[in-house]
Amino acid sequence: MNKLTFLFFCTLFSGFFNAQNTRFVYEVIMKPSVSDRTFIQKELAYLDVAGSKSIFYGENSLKRDSIMQRMRDTRNFNPAQAAELRTNIDYRIEKNLNEQKISFVGRIGRDQYQYQEDRTLDWKILPETAVIGTYKTQKAETDFAGRKWNAWFTQDIPLQEGPYKFSGLPGLIVKVEDADGDYEFNLKEVKKIAEPAQFVTRGNIIQLKRVDFEKQNQKFRADPSAAMNRAGSGRGGNRGASQADPNRRREMEIRVKETMDRTSNPIER
Repeated sequence: MNKLTFLFFCTLFSGFFNAQNTRFVYEVIMKPSVSDRTFIQKELAYLDVAGSKSIFYGENSLKRDSIMQRMRDTRNFNPAQAAELRTNIDYRIEKNLNEQKISFVGRIGRDQYQYQEDRTLDWKILPETAVIGTYKTQKAETDFAGRKWNAWFTQDIPLQEGPYKFSGLPGLIVKVEDADGDYEFNLKEVKKIAEPAQFVTRGNIIQLKRVDFEKQNQKFRADPSAAMNRAGSGRGGNRGASQADPNRRREMEIRVKETMDRTSNPIER
């Protein structure tokens, strides 16, 4: 395909995708625990694209958000139902391709944070090609957030998009995986949607720089119980309630420890 033909093809497809909202469904395969390298977790994640904007999130995050909102509306709380939708994709990635901005929204403990990604993805496009599913793809590689990544993109869908923070290639990323085999994203389905997912934001989102978010996250992981106690002291006596009930406090500490172990091998090192 010559350059002129490719540009025409891109314009045609861009008009097609701008005219409708599209959801790209990815299967995410993870080895999220350092202590148990045999544990493999699989989840579905969605990349919703509307024009030059997109949002990437976990399927269980969307379901959990909907269930929690319904519980609040009906005042009928069932913690076990929400716990069944536990996810390692407990964040959202919002992109604005026109402005070249990537925004991360995620939690540390009970607080919600947002930062603008300040690192760039420097791709090296390689001559290697492969057919993945029904797509003709080409390989590219980059180093990002402490990992080396290999990606396969297709010009059959010339959107400079992909899962997580990955974007900027001359085609949709069909597959991307790190060299250590810890994280892998595979495109499984493409479908039309009425509109991109909408998440309910409760409380304030703390805006900060990426480096400050990482420092806060490291501090929390070093002593999560202390961090949660400090947060509880400012929430109308929650801290006192947990101290008054040692069993409840112990359950909280066990739950937090399990979470820390389950997520001890994060996607960004």
